[in-house]
Amino acid sequence: MSAPINVLIVDDSAVVRQVLTAVLSHDPGINVLGVAADPIYAMQKMNKEWPDVVILDVEMPRMDGITFLKKLMSVRPTPVVICSTLTEKGAETTLQAMSAGAVAFLTKPRNGLKQFLETDGAEIVRTVKEAAAGDMRRLMAVNNALRSMPRAAATAPAAPTAPAAGRPAVPGPRPSSPVLSVTTDRLVAIGTSTGGTQALEAVLTAMPRLSTGIVVVQHMPEKFTAAFASRLDHVCEAEVVEANDGDRVLPGRVLIAPGGRHMSVRRDGAQYRVHVSDGPPVNRHKPSVDVLFRSVAECAGRNAMGVIMTGMGDDGARGLKLMRDAGAHTIAQDEATCVVYGMPGEAVKLGAVEVEVPLPSIPGSITRFAGQR
Repeated sequence: MSAPINVLIVDDSAVVRQVLTAVLSHDPGINVLGVAADPIYAMQKMNKEWPDVVILDVEMPRMDGITFLKKLMSVRPTPVVICSTLTEKGAETTLQAMSAGAVAFLTKPRNGLKQFLETDGAEIVRTVKEAAAGDMRRLMAVNNALRSMPRAAATAPAAPTAPAAGRPAVPGPRPSSPVLSVTTDRLVAIGTSTGGTQALEAVLTAMPRLSTGIVVVQHMPEKFTAAFASRLDHVCEAEVVEANDGDRVLPGRVLIAPGGRHMSVRRDGAQYRVHVSDGPPVNRHKPSVDVLFRSVAECAGRNAMGVIMTGMGDDGARGLKLMRDAGAHTIAQDEATCVVYGMPGEAVKLGAVEVEVPLPSIPGSITRFAGQR
């Protein structure tokens, strides 16, 4: 039996500290090592015993959470779960924290906090366990690369070559596509979760404005995806926006599924459009990668590429298998560069993946696919 995950809770709200302690203590796999009202007290506790995971508020007295997070990552990189309010300001601050090295996040409403924390106990426990499974060395390597990498030049895609270069995941002939293509428009669908905000930024900023459209599911709550899309739009050659129902998938545009809603792709004549809808979570997620990938398998077939990247769990694995069976090109981020290898690993096990590639090679794989005709 593995040792429990030691957690330190840093939040200036006594109610949050109390309820989080109660929720986490119910799980035998988690031990609440201690609580602190601000980062100064937290450092005093950590000097005595270092936690496996830190749950961190961002707005606190004496030292804000972002400053503390940066200090923590410079001293001893540790999985940090940001706990912020479900507001536009909270979303932007959380994205700053993810860029500084946080691996996951929890959202809390302004009102009904105690009830929210109690009813979402399973999600809180799952998030802490996901954070503990994250590889901080890989996460910090991605963050450091993002700070130093040159941005994409607005150049034409590379000459057509193989769809991806890397280690074949499941050898064998490509299955024939059951989808009769009536358009030459190409489509790239990407799914990711834990560690994905940094990984997506690394991929999208490294690519030129492509001759194909891209649709993305990143597991995020509502309000967060709009801020995430805006952040990417400022640093990418492509236009990056949060998707609205009916948006057309266009060359040079990246559509991010809105948090709290599912996104699928539908054929509209010779065009692709996204359908944004409500509905129950799939694989515990909304948006779900499987929902997106299944729809792409049905409407795009061999004109599509599916990319599954870092994340806990198995969301997207079955949908990617449907894409491959429909003749789509499918790639997965390799284990060596994933913060969490769960989603790609499950897809590989199912035979859904043509080839595994390291994170730095994913932009080139997509660009080569977009350049094929």
